Amino acid sequence: MRLLFIGDIFGHAGRTIVADHLADIRKTQQIDVVIANVENSAAGFGITPSVAEELFRYGIDVMTSGNHIWDKRDIYEYLPRQPRLLRPANFPSPAPGSGVYIHTTASGTKCAVINLQGRVYMANTDCPFRKADEILANLPADVRVRFIDFHAEVTSEKIAMGWYVDGRASAIVGTHTHIPTADTRILPNGTAYQTDCGMTGPYDSVIGVEKEPVIQKFLTAMPVKMEPAKKMVELHSVIVDVDEATGKATAVRRHSVNGD
Repeated sequence: MRLLFIGDIFGHAGRTIVADHLADIRKTQQIDVVIANVENSAAGFGITPSVAEELFRYGIDVMTSGNHIWDKRDIYEYLPRQPRLLRPANFPSPAPGSGVYIHTTASGTKCAVINLQGRVYMANTDCPFRKADEILANLPADVRVRFIDFHAEVTSEKIAMGWYVDGRASAIVGTHTHIPTADTRILPNGTAYQTDCGMTGPYDSVIGVEKEPVIQKFLTAMPVKMEPAKKMVELHSVIVDVDEATGKATAVRRHSVNGD
């Protein structure tokens, strides 16, 4: 099985490059499952039901998120109705929605998609490490392909999680910091890993928003209005090949597209 994971889709610019290129990527790279982090896809902050439906139409099979999933209140009622849009599984149980989805490909192979959020410099949530234990232990035995989006701030927490699930997940790729890392590899027990997939959106920016207001905020420590940037749009993703019989990754590589 070949998985494509698209990093944080940011605003209209990010959605547009996905619309323009995903079908071609899926065909030329022979992708079986498309997963994407979408928590910034609605004007850079959160996601709405209409934006979610738009992204599904472009060919995304399962969507993950992170701390910005709650930014648009109309998503609260949508989450329980659309199991293919995940919120981090380690939010306390009263939170709407789910953090796990089992997708079945056209060939009948099952793939578990798991969404977790880190705790260092992030909102207070349940322990992602113990939640990973719980989820992985309770997946059906025939679901051997297992992908984790770990939405976390610091590299140490992401790397620690990679080592922690090595051999129990097919792949774990980090999101949230919007900067692609160059540590793509397969860990010793067969789990593909990359600290951060990077952003799918405008790179003539400060992690997606216009540069000048952010610079002013750093200079003055005063509040500013942040607007999504529009230029130098890039799609960043990770492609993982998985042995369906064992659930082990056999290959992993970064894949990017320039939109401008």
